[in-house]
Amino acid sequence: MKVVDRYLHGHHASVLRSHEWRNLANSGAYFAGLLRPGMTVLDVGSGPGTLTFDIAARVAPGAVTGVDRSADIVAHATGAASRRGAAGVSFAVGDAYALDFPDDSFDVVHAHQVLQHLSDPVAALREFRRVVRPGGFVVARDVDWGGTMWAPKLPGLAEWMRITQTMQRGNGGEPFAGRFLRAWALDAGFADVTSSASVWCFASDEERRWWGGLWSERVTHSDWGAQAREAGEADAETLDTVSRAWLEWAADASGWYGMPHGEIIARG
Repeated sequence: MKVVDRYLHGHHASVLRSHEWRNLANSGAYFAGLLRPGMTVLDVGSGPGTLTFDIAARVAPGAVTGVDRSADIVAHATGAASRRGAAGVSFAVGDAYALDFPDDSFDVVHAHQVLQHLSDPVAALREFRRVVRPGGFVVARDVDWGGTMWAPKLPGLAEWMRITQTMQRGNGGEPFAGRFLRAWALDAGFADVTSSASVWCFASDEERRWWGGLWSERVTHSDWGAQAREAGEADAETLDTVSRAWLEWAADASGWYGMPHGEIIARG
């Protein structure tokens, strides 16, 4: 039976601003050296496609396919590809547990911030293993919310983290995914797994305004807040407190935020 999971964040404009910031340099440096011209790549959970486009530039004239569960975000990415004139890039609605491709179809299968949202990440990794060619690579990167750090220690941000972890688990996901990627890959049958870690850091005035501003908006306007209210984990007053805490953090010259990620390169 197909597993159905619920995505916590949705695709509000405030969420897309953070997703469209992601590129190969800040989110894919751990595997970028593997990419070669002519490769075929599958990008699972491709979202708005910014990472997909960077990958495509590295493997041209190879083909890159992005799949995402949301038809709306696939349409968004397809429009972006058309505006960019991105040759060799296509997007389609897809299911990480049941990819619509034959065995041994791709040189690289990539998933960024995907496995944390799945109730059965091992099953998804087995499916990635099925569609990657022998000798190819499955590469994945996920945040570990349990290691996220910030200063100053504002109570509103502690409440934000509590809600994030509680809601992600309630949706069937794993907020500590970064630390489990290696174990999940081994359980999925990969024998050759290279592990690494990297951190996003937001501390400059510009970075704090951007990160704190978008999260202040996400808390009250995106699916994150709507789902928290629906689940009884927050009311309007709590969400307002969390939103204002992000603005307070952004305005503080001493503000600092570190977001750790686990990474794997698993050979097919």
